[in-house]
Amino acid sequence: MPPAPAIEPAQFQCLLYGVRDQVAVVTLNRPDRRNALNLRAYAEIEAAFRAAARDSEVRCVVVTGADPAFCSGEDVKEMMTGEQRSTTAGRSQVVRREPTPAAMAALECDKPVIAAVNGSAVGWGMELSLFADIRIASENAKFAELFIKRGLISDIGGLLRLPAIVGPAKAAELLFTGDVIDAREAERIGLVSEVVPHGELMPRALALAARIAVNPPLALRYMKEGLRRTSYGDPREIGGWAIDVITKLFETEDHREGVRSFLEKRAPVFKGR
Repeated sequence: MPPAPAIEPAQFQCLLYGVRDQVAVVTLNRPDRRNALNLRAYAEIEAAFRAAARDSEVRCVVVTGADPAFCSGEDVKEMMTGEQRSTTAGRSQVVRREPTPAAMAALECDKPVIAAVNGSAVGWGMELSLFADIRIASENAKFAELFIKRGLISDIGGLLRLPAIVGPAKAAELLFTGDVIDAREAERIGLVSEVVPHGELMPRALALAARIAVNPPLALRYMKEGLRRTSYGDPREIGGWAIDVITKLFETEDHREGVRSFLEKRAPVFKGR
């Protein structure tokens, strides 16, 4: 059984969490910041997936964002101030070289997870979508692994899950360029299963979740575990390595330039140091 969440859903400030008809719905809820992640949001994502995994009533999880975005990645302005800057990308486990706790909670959730991608899913927002077993996209959705633009590498989603989903060559292209792709391109390369009109996204995702939830929960759990074993590698091994590298990259001039150029809305000038 997964550990009890450090934050209970009733205490959430950055997420909405509810269970109905055996489906848990996790909604990132910082719409004024395009659902960008701060330390509190990371902790609540971890807690939400741990809570869903522990709840015997839950048989499927849907994760989405409050419009207009799914998740725009990290809240760069907030994460670059005060004590938050000393934790690599909001990951308080950095000093122990462990994978991102929120990522591991999503990956270790033994219930099927559907990402209903309603808008931009970039940076760690795209990572979050990759932790899901199934992705359905609104026609407004956009995806990008932007880490390279900030002088960093991706987390477990981009390094481990993306190549298995779209193939190594296409994953390399997305990771190396940081290009933004729209919903139709995401569907074409197999990143999402379906693209639907924006207003139909949540009804479609919840209908799929309901079709899944009626099936026997033990078989669902083992089916998901079987897919994880056959499709993906060890998330703790690659996650630990990624955090180690990210920690080093955070100290580079190129990373600082990537962040400064983003905040100053100009093209970056990278120097390889």
